[in-house]
Order: sequence, then C-alpha cells, then structure tokens
Amino acid sequence: MGTRAACHLARLSARLCRRAQRDAAAPPVRDGAVSARRGCASGDRLISLPAGTVAAALDRLARDRTPQAILDLAMRQGFCDRIALVSSFGAESAALLHMVAEIDRTTPVLFLQTGMLFAQTLAYQQELAERLGLGDVRLIRPDPEALAQADPAGRLHASDPDACCHLRKTAPLTRALEPFDAWITGRKRYQSASRAGLAVFEADADGRIKVNPLARWDAVMIRDYMNAHDLPLHPLVGEGYPSIGCAPCTTPVAPGEDVRAGRWRDRGKAECGIHFEGGRARRSA
Repeated sequence: MGTRAACHLARLSARLCRRAQRDAAAPPVRDGAVSARRGCASGDRLISLPAGTVAAALDRLARDRTPQAILDLAMRQGFCDRIALVSSFGAESAALLHMVAEIDRTTPVLFLQTGMLFAQTLAYQQELAERLGLGDVRLIRPDPEALAQADPAGRLHASDPDACCHLRKTAPLTRALEPFDAWITGRKRYQSASRAGLAVFEADADGRIKVNPLARWDAVMIRDYMNAHDLPLHPLVGEGYPSIGCAPCTTPVAPGEDVRAGRWRDRGKAECGIHFEGGRARRSA
C-alpha cells in the first residue's frame, strides 16, 4: 500500500473509531423503538475520500465481522442517512431485510417494480414490509415515456434482454440512487461462479459504495437465520425457484445447478446490469 493510500486508511479508521465511541456513549434505545443512526456528524461524509479507498478500507475493517456488525459499520458509523437497501424481495431477501430493520426500520428500501414481476413477489413484498415494519419502501418504476418508446408491446425481453434490463432496472435504479453515497445488496459468493470473489465492500462505477453483508454466507446459513426469526419464505421457493427475478426470464432450477441457473436461461447472461464489473454487465461464458 502506498503512502497516500495508507494515510487515507488511517484517517478512515480513526474517523470510524470516533463514531463508534460516540455511539457507545449515547443512551441505549428502548426495546421496540426505531433506532437512530447515531454518531453521524453533519458534513462528515466518508465519500469525500476516493470511493475505491473507502471500499478497500471498510473491507479490511469488515474482516471476520458478522453481517449484523457489517451493517452497523455501514449504517450507523459510515454512511448514516445516505445509505439505502436495494431489495428484490426474492428467495432470500427476508434475512437481510430483517437485519436492516433491526438497526433502523426507516432505512430506505428500493424495490424495482419492473412491471414484469411474479404476482407472488408483489404479494411477498407487501407481507414482509408489514411484518418487519419497514417504514420507507420505495417502488422504483421504469420511465413511462422510455417504456412506451422502447418496449410498447412488453416483448423486449425476448429479443434483447440486456436492453430490457437496462430499461426496467438499471436506468430506474441509477436515478433512485442519486441521493445516496452507499447501497446495500443481498449478493452472496455461493450464488454463482461470477460472484465467487465478491468483496463485502466495493466501489461501483458511479463512485458509490456497495455493501454486501451476506457475501460470506451460504444457503444453509440464510435458511437457519430465517427459521430462527420465523421469517416467511417466498411462495416460489417451494416450487424450485432459489433465485427469483422477472417472470418471463426466470425458470426453476434443477438439483446440482447454480442457484442462478434459472435466470435468463440459455441467454448467456448472468446479471441484470445493476451489478457491473469493469463498467460492463457480467455475462456468463
């Protein structure tokens, strides 16, 4: 590590330590109350440092921490009211939504309502939001004019799935993330070969920090957590859908396949475009 990067890391670590000390000295939150994100001084924004440096430093600090501790680091010590959770309300989403709600139920939750989702997903979203007391679920929709121009018949997914994902997911999310310095995702290393090297903290192409608190967890750990907290399963999980996206582009997965094998099956596509590598959507070989 160069001298400049080392100085950035030292500054960041010291800043987080000061925030942790302020948080520890604050009065406890009573049971059942929505916790405030304490320790956030006005104007004291980590993103004032280079995003790559912040991500690398936080990733070092997150080593061996639990997902809950990682979320605390990001939400209460790092980015405060400038962080959002992006959730698909899919097969494993309940675990992360529950963890975030335990820290602050008013955290913005961005839900991409593409217009192509399963009816079961829409019902599940409402069930979880009510059960967890989520106070700021934002339905992010495609731009109506862009939709009418690019996909008037609703069949773009069949001819150009990348363009459909950009229209219905990537572009709307890009607009929705503008007020935020960081965002939380539910991605995990075990889900596919393309995610095997996933970091807990990373910088995205727009200079925001992406937080992947469950990166090191596997399916068994997720299921155990959901069982321990009596969280409901997505209705399609029992029908062979371990990963759930838009209805036209999601199929059941056979035993032994990657969890995400049912997404864009036989289309040579592994990600919707929300998650980029080197400025490009990651595609399978």
